[in-house]
Amino acid sequence: MGAVRPPSLGLRANLAQFTLLVAVNALVGGMLGQERTVLPLLAGQTFHLNAYIGVLTFILAFGAVKAITNFLAGTLSDRYGRKPVLVAGWLIGLPVPLLLIWAPSWGWVIAANVLLGVNQGLTWSTTVVMKIDLVGPERRGLAMGLNEAAGYVAVAVTAMATGYLAGEYGLRPTPFLLGAAYAALGLGLSTLAVRETRGHAHHEAGTAVSPLSTRRILTLTSFREPALSTASQAGMVNNLNDGLAWGLFPILFAAHGLSTAGIGLLAALYPAVWGFGQLATGALSDRIGRKWLIVGGMATQAVALAMVAVGTSLPVWVAAVILLGLGTAMVYPTLLAAVGDVAHPAWRARAVGVYRLWRDGGFAAGALLAGVVADLYGIPAAVWTVAALTGLSGMVVAVRMYETRPVAAGRTGEPLTDQGTSPKQGLKS
Repeated sequence: MGAVRPPSLGLRANLAQFTLLVAVNALVGGMLGQERTVLPLLAGQTFHLNAYIGVLTFILAFGAVKAITNFLAGTLSDRYGRKPVLVAGWLIGLPVPLLLIWAPSWGWVIAANVLLGVNQGLTWSTTVVMKIDLVGPERRGLAMGLNEAAGYVAVAVTAMATGYLAGEYGLRPTPFLLGAAYAALGLGLSTLAVRETRGHAHHEAGTAVSPLSTRRILTLTSFREPALSTASQAGMVNNLNDGLAWGLFPILFAAHGLSTAGIGLLAALYPAVWGFGQLATGALSDRIGRKWLIVGGMATQAVALAMVAVGTSLPVWVAAVILLGLGTAMVYPTLLAAVGDVAHPAWRARAVGVYRLWRDGGFAAGALLAGVVADLYGIPAAVWTVAALTGLSGMVVAVRMYETRPVAAGRTGEPLTDQGTSPKQGLKS
């Protein structure tokens, strides 16, 4: 019998599987996109929720559950493999569109979003880790750009489509039939066509076992390691402002007389720019580095949110959501690439899980903060508050984060070892 060939790393060597995973992540994004336009309107028009904090409970539930699931997904994929976690995520997502179609009360919608949070945490986290496994260190930014672009372009397309369908056929059930199709197709592809990639990470690491405990990885990524912990806070603030956009922007636009189709346009334009922009920004971070692209993106988002707060017309909001999408595109894949740069392959999946725990905890934090401020002082005040936090987060990145992009020589871009230390920077776990 011949020796077993080790897996090959690189985008070209794994193009077929990489492309398949991009397609799967587009379906993951479509599951999220089915809610972006319709659900905030459903809260008021069908379930007659008046308090903003009540409307945002579905995002609070989604964000809290997704954050915890992200953390578990990294640990589970290290222990059992990536593919079983991906398939489990799709199985849990199957009932979501049906619950949204038949929900007799808002509590059922919250229950659907608990399941959606688990679905998104398991499937999106796993496709991220699998792509990092396949491409190796050289094209990590490009890989994350392609992954996040596929997901958020699908969010945009589905938000636009569901806005049109809701305008033509009503808020239920037609818009959510798209989600049912996405879930069935995602489960089929993940079960029948996706292959396990954990062996690629073991090959890159040179070992199949991580010497770091999950607790040590949690501490490193959350607090102690400067680049990882700074990325975690920036990711959290980024999704804090996305939670605001998801839950309150449609209500703000409707209050100024925009039609459902117009709201759908704005709800789609933001993730569309975000999604397509990542095709360029992910690869750009491989060339120019991660840190200052993140800083610039956070500043751009802060300016865009200020424009939403002062705007009262469609042209101003169109410019604002385009700018918001551009700023998010600068940040989103770059933060993931930075985590992939620093974390050792032996414990990278768990580090990505911890980062995404904090990042998607921003949905819950954003829903709570924006809901309370909006109920007390109005939606524009909530938008101004989040804009200020976003600008402050960018300043934290500028001060605390070091450049992580892999380079041939020098002090920056040196990954941590499997023991959680950096031989060049002297970082301790």
